[in-house]
Amino acid sequence: MTKKRVLVGFSGGVDSAVTALLLRERGSVVQCAMMSVKDESGHGCGAAGDVEAAARLAASLELPFRVFDCSAAYREAVLDNFRDEYLAGRTPNPCVQCNPRVKFTALPALARAAGWDFDGIATGHYARIGRDGDRPVLMRGVDRTKDQSYFLYRIPPEVLARVEFPLGGMEKKAVREIARERGLANSDKPDSQDFSGGDYADLLCQSEAEGDIVMTDGRVLGKHRGFWRFTPGQRKGLGVAYTEPLYVVRLEPAANRVVVGTWRESLAQGCIVRDTVWSGSPPEAGREVMGRVRSAQAIRPMTVVSARNGEVEVRFADPIHGVAPGQSLVMYDGEVVVGGGIITKSIRDA
Repeated sequence: MTKKRVLVGFSGGVDSAVTALLLRERGSVVQCAMMSVKDESGHGCGAAGDVEAAARLAASLELPFRVFDCSAAYREAVLDNFRDEYLAGRTPNPCVQCNPRVKFTALPALARAAGWDFDGIATGHYARIGRDGDRPVLMRGVDRTKDQSYFLYRIPPEVLARVEFPLGGMEKKAVREIARERGLANSDKPDSQDFSGGDYADLLCQSEAEGDIVMTDGRVLGKHRGFWRFTPGQRKGLGVAYTEPLYVVRLEPAANRVVVGTWRESLAQGCIVRDTVWSGSPPEAGREVMGRVRSAQAIRPMTVVSARNGEVEVRFADPIHGVAPGQSLVMYDGEVVVGGGIITKSIRDA
């Protein structure tokens, strides 16, 4: 019987290492592929020394290892998108763009072009793949504190059909225990940060541009050095004083203005999303779903108000803080990811 050949997205962290180990122990032929995504200015994922550490780890596991230059795809899908979105006053999520266009598309394509043969792709993400008839569906990870389905919702079914997430049914502490039992040098290595842009002004190629920080009624409270340094929902680092805590309510790029307000003013009753993707049929108006508007937020009930021409409006059962255009709204039906889209507008009742 021919063994299954699996390409493992290998970062040198504990999750990707245990993923490779588990697959090999299950009888798969494992090949470790690492993305190189740093642009010419040094922006991108990973830290200095990651490649060398990953190479040493793969060698200790006696697994083939190779680095593939994904910087061109990463620049287009992530960095250019990041710059465009931030300068338009939106807050993009780099991982949401990177996963479908770089990690699960460009990386395996480059590996195949280099002569590597494999049947499927695996990563150390905390998510699961289920089935709806003959169709693969994305599901939440068992470890709710590590669930990464939010970052993966845009991966199309034809790609999911070739993907494995060996850690999706495990708790993080169990993964680290496996690493310790196998004597992996990185068993206690802290989780890496997926995206690091350094100073945003440098990443966005912007010089300081002084503008006003204003209340929702237009009162000027102070000055800032560029609206792109702020994000809706932000509280700390505003540089203004008031009688109660203030939060960024919205950004106004054309006027280089940051609008702030009280906690109540920062709450949204709903939002509108576009650029939607769905695992099956789009949700119809009136459907009740669970969803979240940021990766770290709890999943909450909401109702689809309208869905037409690729645009969906939802209303939250309870107001949500920090709804930021550019972020994703991801919807769930139980454990299954229904789909989602990019938030274009937060809805606040007068």
